[in-house]
Amino acid sequence: MSWKSALSAMGLWVVMSVAALAAPPHKALIVTGQNGHDWKSTTPVLKKLLEDTGLFTVDVATSPEKGKDMSGFKPKFSDYELVVSNYQGDAWPEETKKAFVEYVKNGGGVLIYHFALAAFPEWKEYNEIIGLGGWGNRKEDAGPMLRLRDGKFVPDTSDKRAGGGHGPSQEFQIVVRDPEHPITKGLPEKFMHVSDELYGWLRGPAKNLTVLASAFAPKEKGGSGEDEPLLFTITYGKGRIFQNALGHTPKELASVAFIVTYQRGAEWAATGKVTQKVPADFPTADKASTR
Repeated sequence: MSWKSALSAMGLWVVMSVAALAAPPHKALIVTGQNGHDWKSTTPVLKKLLEDTGLFTVDVATSPEKGKDMSGFKPKFSDYELVVSNYQGDAWPEETKKAFVEYVKNGGGVLIYHFALAAFPEWKEYNEIIGLGGWGNRKEDAGPMLRLRDGKFVPDTSDKRAGGGHGPSQEFQIVVRDPEHPITKGLPEKFMHVSDELYGWLRGPAKNLTVLASAFAPKEKGGSGEDEPLLFTITYGKGRIFQNALGHTPKELASVAFIVTYQRGAEWAATGKVTQKVPADFPTADKASTR
């Protein structure tokens, strides 16, 4: 090889090496296309927030419209380390449902965003994967609610109402319940979130579930008068699942409380650890912040 060829080859190797170093290390898939909420406006924001971490390249799988033929909707979950669900709508094909369950069992990461917890009330494995859900006529047989008693969240079967509900949009304070979990480690014990839907009365199997943070839902504002789990993790097989019930529209997705918990939760679900630092603009116990 001539010296010119050698230099050319070396230059190509350097370019390829730099490109490899610059490429995000993880692949994420956002599943969407149907939702009782405005998935068309929130999906681009969810995608950008993942990309902003520098940790993910992000693809989007968009289902057919509600009522259309779903038989060809078959995302290849196994190609990804993280699947973010912004989906609530028609049932997936059985082949797709089976592939999703196998993906999670084998160690895939999942992030359930906001109203995706209302999806698939009749799908047993999905409800075990998400831990707690709401709406879709989830009654007592869907599982208990979790209620804070003596400092711990415990199953409660005394409330017979169907799961899922919220009062009018309101600002609320989030309280960290597990300060040692990688997602919440380093966050202040209490921090404010912008005016948003405060989900309540969630119910489900709640197996292998850890509540990371909750918010009190006052009865005078349409709530339960209880501390409602809003950020929590579930393990299913080898898979890690993170639920973030915040963030109704792009306006609420600008909340730093949402951004940071979403980004940190995504990294944990994909890898089992969190390397991101708590930013300087993180909200305080009495004041929300936005970007």
